[in-house]
Amino acid sequence: MRTRLTKSVHGKQYRLRVIQEEEEKVKYFRGFIYLYVKNTENVNRKAKLVNEWYREKAQKTFHESLDKMFPLVQKYGVEKPNIDLRSMKARWGSALTEKNTILLNTDLIKAPKYCIDYVVLHELIHFKYNDHSDNFYKMLYSLMPDWEKRKAILDEEVVKDL
Repeated sequence: MRTRLTKSVHGKQYRLRVIQEEEEKVKYFRGFIYLYVKNTENVNRKAKLVNEWYREKAQKTFHESLDKMFPLVQKYGVEKPNIDLRSMKARWGSALTEKNTILLNTDLIKAPKYCIDYVVLHELIHFKYNDHSDNFYKMLYSLMPDWEKRKAILDEEVVKDL
């Protein structure tokens, strides 16, 4: 068993432990992410397993966030969108209004949940105001008065760990 670099989930750092085992899987427990692989030297396989695990965590967490944030905008006539995940270099999310879909960056899973909630709400508001107009920001302020703090944490803390 080898302990390696740290990985971030929900804004917390976890040390990665790689363990040789026949059944390949990823688990996290008590400050560690355990990566069980048949061949500990196969870098591509380890990366694939960790990325699949992050994606699975992201799907669950992002849908929970949508379920939590959607009631805030539902009364404004916004339809509940679908969520799609993608690795993106320059943004946390995007509202694909014509497809009724919120596209979220898979790396967002590394942020604290309250920052994920900010991104999801930001994108939900785009279904009402598909721009960054005064009306967009008035709605954002009224629904999440501390959004700027959450955005700053994303921009300063999470980005540096990517």
